[in-house]
Amino acid sequence: MPRRRSPSPSSSTAPRNRTPQPVRVRRRSFGDFVKAFLAFVALLVLLVGVPFALAVTAGWPLPETFEPMEWLKQDISVGTFLSILTFVVWLAWAQFTACVLVEMKAALSGVGVPGRVPGAGPSQLLARQLVAALLLVGATAASFTPGLGQLGQSIEGNQRPTVAAAQQTPGLFAQQQEQAAGTAAALAEQASHAEAAPGSSAKQRGDTKFYRIQPPEGRHHDSLWEISERHLGDGRRYKEIFDLNKDRTQPDGSKLSEASLIRPGWIMEMPGDARGGDLVEMPDDAPEVSPEVQQQIRDYDRTGDRAEGGGSGSGAAQVSVPEQRPAPAPAPGNDDAGHRAPAEQHATPAAQDSSSFGLPEALLAAPLLAAGLLGALGHRRRQALWQSAFGGIGGRRGMEPPTPAGDALDVQDALLVGADPEGVRLLDRSLRGLAASLAAESRPLPTVYAAWLSSGDLHLQLAQPSGKPPAPWQLGQDETFWLLAKDDAERYEDTDTAAPYPGLVSLGTMDDSRLLLNLESVPGLVSLSGSEADRAAVFASVAAELATNGWSDRMTITLVGFGEDLTSLAPSRLRHLDGVEALIETMEAETRQRRGALGAAGHDSVLTGRTGPAQHTRWAPHLVLLAAEPSAEDAVTLAELAADAGRLGIGYLVGTEGGELPGAAWEMEITGEGRLLAPLLGLELDAQLLPAAQQRAVVELFTDADPGRGPDGPGDTPPFLVDISEQGRPAVYARLVGPYEIIGLDTPDDERSALLHEALALLLLHREGVHPRVLASALWPRGVTDDVRAALVERLRGWLGTEPDGTPRLGTDATGRLTLAKSVVSDLDVLRSLYHEATQGKGVDSRAVRGRLLTDALVLVRGPLLADRPEGRYRWLTHEIVDAQLPLLVADTGLALAEFHLVKDRAEKAIEALNAALRTAPADERLWNELLRATHALDDPERLTALAADLIGRSGARGLPPRTEALLDELLPAWRDTVAAAG
Repeated sequence: MPRRRSPSPSSSTAPRNRTPQPVRVRRRSFGDFVKAFLAFVALLVLLVGVPFALAVTAGWPLPETFEPMEWLKQDISVGTFLSILTFVVWLAWAQFTACVLVEMKAALSGVGVPGRVPGAGPSQLLARQLVAALLLVGATAASFTPGLGQLGQSIEGNQRPTVAAAQQTPGLFAQQQEQAAGTAAALAEQASHAEAAPGSSAKQRGDTKFYRIQPPEGRHHDSLWEISERHLGDGRRYKEIFDLNKDRTQPDGSKLSEASLIRPGWIMEMPGDARGGDLVEMPDDAPEVSPEVQQQIRDYDRTGDRAEGGGSGSGAAQVSVPEQRPAPAPAPGNDDAGHRAPAEQHATPAAQDSSSFGLPEALLAAPLLAAGLLGALGHRRRQALWQSAFGGIGGRRGMEPPTPAGDALDVQDALLVGADPEGVRLLDRSLRGLAASLAAESRPLPTVYAAWLSSGDLHLQLAQPSGKPPAPWQLGQDETFWLLAKDDAERYEDTDTAAPYPGLVSLGTMDDSRLLLNLESVPGLVSLSGSEADRAAVFASVAAELATNGWSDRMTITLVGFGEDLTSLAPSRLRHLDGVEALIETMEAETRQRRGALGAAGHDSVLTGRTGPAQHTRWAPHLVLLAAEPSAEDAVTLAELAADAGRLGIGYLVGTEGGELPGAAWEMEITGEGRLLAPLLGLELDAQLLPAAQQRAVVELFTDADPGRGPDGPGDTPPFLVDISEQGRPAVYARLVGPYEIIGLDTPDDERSALLHEALALLLLHREGVHPRVLASALWPRGVTDDVRAALVERLRGWLGTEPDGTPRLGTDATGRLTLAKSVVSDLDVLRSLYHEATQGKGVDSRAVRGRLLTDALVLVRGPLLADRPEGRYRWLTHEIVDAQLPLLVADTGLALAEFHLVKDRAEKAIEALNAALRTAPADERLWNELLRATHALDDPERLTALAADLIGRSGARGLPPRTEALLDELLPAWRDTVAAAG
């Protein structure tokens, strides 16, 4: 089972998850006393002085008799005006007094957040600040009067606490309360250590204390960290509780282990210095404990150190690392998951550094994010191509996408290397397959807190046990884990089921496991603290993955305080708001709407709706990413909105400078070393980040590919033009359009021929150069070692040979990318060059030259790209857009040649050119429409009718495109009846 790694010693937050340290008591300064005294004076003046002054000077503002009609008849005098003004002042004083009482009650009780006095925003804020300052007096007094603080709580156990429900203390004055509690905890610990003899234990003194887990208000689970904070004064002492209770059998038969939750009903033995009103002290049970609980505690007490001995571990929490199954050692260069692994995963650190060439490591280590970005970028570029083809001559941008450079090129290469599309596919199919299986059994979707991808297996961590999972899923390490092995996941196929957990997003890795947190299932806010730059990198990564991931359908992602440029990644999903006020207004309306819709539909949560007939159209998640820390008042409002968010399919991730956020269910911190810490969850992750420079480069890739770009967009000039004259005969000629053939090279060894051919094809399709890591990840998607990759490059260089002057035909540019010499060309290079020369070069001024060039170009077309490629190879073509470029290029060539012939009334020649182009681009509507026009020019109705019937047969159930129907109405008005009669 993987073990948690400790953060580096340089991390400022490292002690939070290390061996418990003594509590450092913060001594109050003279300024604290001054602030508290001034707050007391201000409250005294406002609460007592103001009404006293009003009573003396103005008296009671209301008249002695109640005669409304008489009041209306009286003239408005100066006295009347002063009476009204006095009444307003009295009313303001009453409102402020109510605010003080509300704030004081919340501060002293520590339960919940203060209520909101209607219309008292500024007044309540002032009251809150004054009361908070005044509480410093109480906190300070407690810190300097240890005798009173310890009265009745000595180590002999004079006080007998009672059992109560464990309640969290999320009040607005929690900081002051925790400081006082921390002081008392430190003093109690010091007294206990001073009086206890070495080796003595609480059990030997007969004051063993126990705590029975009960979920606090608004939370699914308590945590050891919170219990330690309440009863030991320091959350970092949670390991002491864990050590006392590890592997001991609980009343429900389960045990506390490193990777399990603590559950309601469990019993925790506590250290001897624990205190609080919800503890049970043995052997004298409190009278409030039921006989059943007393017996459970006695039974549990017998399983302690005297029976089993203590254990060791690092704590339990709400989200825990799944236990990994034993797996056979992977083959060299491959991981047992069968997913993409970086080529340098098995190499030495020196080798990794020497082969990175500046590629951003953050994207190399984010396979799911990289796969989403790569897929979305390819889709965007295809959109640009299709708009280029069908947008009309006036709006043509050209079919050649821009060639990235600089940081954008590095990021594109990192996406190609790091992406794991197979992992995304399996994750998507597995989740949808689970939803379909549960729906078939009429079972609801369980609430999922997190998903772990570990060694190719998928672990779902549930909020609570939900019974036996449907096959091929199985129970994991306990009833809150559902496990799907990678081999079983392969059994799932694409299914038309709504995505059940679209809010899953990668946060980072722990050992060999990748954590995806389900943001929409969190019962409250998720807070993220840390420096502004570090938080921004996390927020950008979360936003980019949510916007482009492959395991969700529809969703709305609202960005506040950052990421306006990120909206270009997915304009239909991402939206940007300027401030918190606009966010609160929006979310208040949506929260009301969702509550009403769920009630009207009879669903208890959005998960019920996603598996029912309503599907996902009404229950798409709405995830809010708020990077800027909200004000105290706004934070309270957001906490109120988020209290029911998990049920409504709404999730909130809120940034904070480091202070506590009211209503935060889960708290995380990002460090400068890239560690994501969540002490309450027991997590220390290598965070998934998208730093600012890489964010800008990603946005540049998407904006350059935007089909709506202006005239400054890319043109028709290919990135590589060849000499098409007789003098430009190449030394090595590869035929890629159709069956793959190579002319000018000897056939390599049979064992390595396929690999070398594939490597050469990749280089030919990227004349700008190919990063060695991109080449390696394309040929070995599961990973490869440095020496194997280097051997391939040298073997390829030797196979291609050298130029007459001795220069290798496979070279390396200044950035370390592999490039081919100009003497190594492909038929696709020639095809592009011929079309460019015919339409923008010599063919523009010479009709005869244009016709010859277009005819030569069309002769090169022998079928689709790499038509005979072996099954299982060339998978990298799915990331390319050449499969969309080639049909458009061939169609443009056929259309240009047909136009060339139709000008001279050579309709048969035009039809021949169009049919040749249709063999490679059979779905291009432009070719079919031009073929109809050319056939109509023959003045042969029967032939035109036969062509129309062929088109209708090819269109199937979808029918003809509207423009084709309109064209037939023009060329063959009775085509519907004629085709029906002929058919």
